[in-house]
Amino acid sequence: MARRRVGLWLLGARGGVATTAIVGWAAMKKKLTPPVGLVSELPQFSNLDFFNWGDLTIGGHDIRKTTLIEEAEKLRDQSRAIDGGLIRSVRTELRKIDERIRPGVLFNVGSTIRSFATKSLQKKEESPRQSIRRVQRDLRAFVKNERLDQVIVLNVASTEPQVKGSIPAKWDDFESLLEDGGSCPLPASSLYAIASLELGMPFVNFTPSLGSAPAAIDELARRNNTCHMGHDGKTGETLLKSALAPIFANRHLNIMSWVGHNIFGNMDGKVLDDPRNKKTKVVSKDRLLGEILGYDPQTHISIEYIESLGDWKTAWDHVHFQGFLGTPMALQFTWQGCDSILAAPLVLDLVRFTDLARRRGETGLLTFLASFFKSPLGTTQNNFVKQFQMLEDWAAATGD
Repeated sequence: MARRRVGLWLLGARGGVATTAIVGWAAMKKKLTPPVGLVSELPQFSNLDFFNWGDLTIGGHDIRKTTLIEEAEKLRDQSRAIDGGLIRSVRTELRKIDERIRPGVLFNVGSTIRSFATKSLQKKEESPRQSIRRVQRDLRAFVKNERLDQVIVLNVASTEPQVKGSIPAKWDDFESLLEDGGSCPLPASSLYAIASLELGMPFVNFTPSLGSAPAAIDELARRNNTCHMGHDGKTGETLLKSALAPIFANRHLNIMSWVGHNIFGNMDGKVLDDPRNKKTKVVSKDRLLGEILGYDPQTHISIEYIESLGDWKTAWDHVHFQGFLGTPMALQFTWQGCDSILAAPLVLDLVRFTDLARRRGETGLLTFLASFFKSPLGTTQNNFVKQFQMLEDWAAATGD
C-alpha cells in the first residue's frame, strides 16, 4: 500500500500545547520516547489503520513573534516540563515547522489575545471573508508544497470571549455575515473552521472557543462531505469530574455542592485572567455535572493566574454530598499536572482518529470522540466511562 501523507495544521502553533505536541511527535518519530499518554496506542486500537508518525507533516498559524525552539526552551526552563536533551535532538524538525507557520487571524478575539499579536497583524484590516480566503491560501499552499493527501486543522489557540449576538442556523443565511466585519459576531476560531471545512478539510476544536459549534457550520461540513468535532480538551480536573460524578449517581448519593479552584501560570492562564475570556472557560467546565447527575448541585469554579507556576496546573476540589439518613460527607482531592504534557498526546490522538474517520467517509460531528472533550458537540453524554465505550465501539466497527 502506498504511504499516505497527512498534514496537521495547528492554530496557535507556537503555544504550549502545540509546541509540546510537536516535540513529542518528532521524538516519537525518532523513537526517542515511548508513546505514554496516547489513547491511540492502547491495545484495543492496535488494529486500526493509523498513519505512521513519519507520514505526518506539521504547519500552522500563530499571532505571536517567537519560535518553536524558544517556546520549547521556556517549557524546559520555566516549567521543567520538557527535557533539554530531547529539544536538542529535534531542533531540525522544529526549525522546519517554523518555516511553515503563517500569521493568524485576530477577528473578534478580544483585547487580551490581540495584545499578544505582532504589530503588523494588529494593523491588518480584513473582513471575515478576506480572513477566510487568506487562511485558505495558506492551507492550499501547505497541501501543494508538502504533497499532502489530507490535512486536519486543529485549534489549540487561546480561549476567545463568548460570542455576542444571534447566529443564523442555516448556512445560506449565515454566509452573508462574512462580508461585513461590522455585523459579524463570529470569532477567529469560527473563521478558521469555515476556511478548512469549505476546502473539505476536517476541523477539530480543542479549545472552549466557538469554533465549529454553530449549526450552520455543521451544515457546511456536511455539504462539503467532511467532518468536525469539539470542544475544549478534557485533560485534568474535568476529566476527574466526568469519572467521579457517575460514582455518586450510581450509589444514589446526593451531591449538594461541588467547588473547584484552579491555579496555573502559562499563556492560557494569562489570557483567562481576563474575565471575558475566563467566562467562556468556566461555562465549558461547569456544564457536565447536571448532565451526569440529572440535577444541578450548587457549583463554583475559580480560575486564577499565578505566574510562578508556569505550565503546572493545580486544582483543588471539594465535593459536599449527602448519604443515608441525610448525613453530610465530603470528598476532597488535589490534581496537579503539567497542562501541555497532559494535552499534547490527545492532540496527536485526535489527528489520528479524525484522519481515519475522514477516510471512512464520515461527515458532520464525530461524536465518538466525546471522551476527549469537556463540552462534546452533538451529545449530552458526559459520563467518561460511557464516552470511552463510544470510542471503543466505533473502533471495533471500524477495524472489522
